[in-house]
Amino acid sequence: MKRLVFVTVMLAALLSGCAGRPVGKPAAEQPVSQQVATNSAGQRAKVHTELGGMYLSQGNLGVALDEARKALVADADYAPAYSLMGLVRMQLREDGPAEESYERAVRLAPADPEINNSFGWFLCQTGREQRSLQYFQAAIKSPLYATPTMPYTNAGICSLRMKDDKAAEDYFIKALRADGANQRALYFLADIAYRQGRLSAARLHLAELHKSAEASAETLWLAVRIERKLGDREAESRFSSQMRRKFPAAPETQRLMQGLYE
Repeated sequence: MKRLVFVTVMLAALLSGCAGRPVGKPAAEQPVSQQVATNSAGQRAKVHTELGGMYLSQGNLGVALDEARKALVADADYAPAYSLMGLVRMQLREDGPAEESYERAVRLAPADPEINNSFGWFLCQTGREQRSLQYFQAAIKSPLYATPTMPYTNAGICSLRMKDDKAAEDYFIKALRADGANQRALYFLADIAYRQGRLSAARLHLAELHKSAEASAETLWLAVRIERKLGDREAESRFSSQMRRKFPAAPETQRLMQGLYE
């Protein structure tokens, strides 16, 4: 589920390429997908890549891959098409071809923040968390990247996988500075605080999350455990009841029913 959530987020960034570039900013500073095509081949490649991104967001991997291929027939050096192909291949669990596509995209557009963020996430998903950080950092450094909260969040998740809570927390805080409604950053900050025994901070982060997003089994389960340790039985009971009512089949609810709080 987490993987799907972050893939969806990355697709949103890919599709944002249809937006025009800011007035007065040279195109070379923009992500390639946001640059205006200067010839018919580039226009065709851009259209096919954006269509492929739309099909991928709908789960139609075969058509998305076909659109990426059509984009590269139109312009063999169109970096976003290689990045799209890498994303599709990643979803198909074809890690070797996915990595080849991403590496080609990075060679063609080494400063592109969208491509760097997407390749970084692929590396993180395939067990190369430390290497992924350099690509997230490259994405973060782009002053015109519209969604810097994403590489900060992704870098935080990869840091958690390396059991580096301090680095992860720093990344999630920066993600929130870029977007105060970043739900994943809020959840992971709450989880880190809970595991470190900073229960009031954990409760605060989770309360902020529940202000802007509907509670999930995952967030309610964390809320139950926070309130249990704080000794607030009324709040614990309230969150437990929500879990049983809304998510009776969720793994978290099964752990609740079995009393497996840790």
